[in-house]
Amino acid sequence: MTTIRLLIADDQPATRDGLRDLLSSQPDIDVIGAATDGPDLLDLARYRRPDVVLTDIRMPRMDGLAAIRELATLEPAPAVIALTTFDIDEYVFGALQAGAVGFLLKNSDPGLFADAIRAAHAGQGLIDPQVTRRVVRRFAATSPRPPTPEMSTLTPRETQVLRCLAQGMSNHGIAQNLSITTGTVKIHVARILTKLNLTTRAQAIIQAHRHGLITWHDH
Repeated sequence: MTTIRLLIADDQPATRDGLRDLLSSQPDIDVIGAATDGPDLLDLARYRRPDVVLTDIRMPRMDGLAAIRELATLEPAPAVIALTTFDIDEYVFGALQAGAVGFLLKNSDPGLFADAIRAAHAGQGLIDPQVTRRVVRRFAATSPRPPTPEMSTLTPRETQVLRCLAQGMSNHGIAQNLSITTGTVKIHVARILTKLNLTTRAQAIIQAHRHGLITWHDH
């Protein structure tokens, strides 16, 4: 069994300790440290080299969004899950555009935290369903933008995969839906990200909604 090295960052001791206790009980998750703010998080990340970082967005000295951007420059870069009390659109989009692969609310179902960490480690983002509904509604209320020139480079199969991603499907779900292997799905996702100049699945999902590849009625 692979052990996931997890680093937690939150300026509130009660939240920090609660997350550590919750996630340390998982047999495949090793909590290797807990940071109190952005600079502390970056120092620990450089020293401890976590696989996954679970970080609050609102922290002193350096907020989570700035920290996420810095974490993305590390080699290797950890997968980052953003955490906040508020499901405000600006936080969601800021975190995902900064490079986070997932987004959780602090009142998310406890089981969702471990699922999100495993998904992030596997290269698959997980966004709290409460947040996903807000994201989709935001795009449902606006007119889609025209497709970008980069989107015209996607093959028909890659476009199908992107639509499946935007509906929240896992690699396994996409494979079943399109009658292909999960390995082929991973190849398609990698090519989609490269062609669209993106770094995470979550950013690809945003693009799909923003440019009208999927609509509210598709969910």
